[in-house]
Amino acid sequence: MLSMAYQLAQMNLAVLKAPLDSPQLAGFVMELGRINALAESSPGFVWRLQDDAGDATGLRPLGDEVLVNMSVWQDIASLRRYAYESEHVDFLRRRREWFVQSGEMQLVMWWARAGHIPSVAEAMGRLALLKAQGPTVEAFTFAAQFPPPGAAV
Repeated sequence: MLSMAYQLAQMNLAVLKAPLDSPQLAGFVMELGRINALAESSPGFVWRLQDDAGDATGLRPLGDEVLVNMSVWQDIASLRRYAYESEHVDFLRRRREWFVQSGEMQLVMWWARAGHIPSVAEAMGRLALLKAQGPTVEAFTFAAQFPPPGAAV
């Protein structure tokens, strides 16, 4: 049984190939509202990082060329269904058109207490931990998952 005391937090980074208002990113910008609405209506969705425009593209804490996406989900299965089994997967397939593929880790997941809204600084700390120590219960990926604290293994 899944521990309801925890929810899955995630952050992923995307390094832009061009400015958001460029023709190269027009497809990304045009679809962003629909993809965000899809996330919000997906089973298991809890929260996502937003700026005043309703997305997070205006928030650039890591520099002008880096987009930060953060969200909280009830569990790993909910996030996986949204990311890989919904129309979002079409968005993922096009990421090489819009974003630099650095080969560096750009996704981190961790268990947060239910009701906690993570900060970008917290997420960056988790990503740094993942890079330094590899996957642990404190910071992991889809490829190396951990159950929430107190869950039956």
